Amino acid sequence: MSIDLSARQRALLKARAHALEPVVQIGQAGASEGVLAEIERALTAHGLIKVRLAGADRASREELSDRVCAHTGAAAVQQVGRVLVLWRPRPDDEPLKG
Repeated sequence: MSIDLSARQRALLKARAHALEPVVQIGQAGASEGVLAEIERALTAHGLIKVRLAGADRASREELSDRVCAHTGAAAVQQVGRVLVLWRPRPDDEPLKG
């Protein structure tokens, strides 16, 4: 499942995520099943989360973020350095405008 966001929706989610702190940290071991399960729980509870990624280079962090998005069905709102913002709509959330 791929979530397509318009530029306006992405901007709205970026603004909401600005004040958030990372709730999950992916270490050097990568995205283990336990880490992916924790990301699933956080997305179910909050819908919009920040994840801190470990990795020496940009390519490995991008690969890691692609794997997380594919596993969780979440959309990558933005990635700034080692911080990834993920969003997945919750059933009780209002639809995004835009």
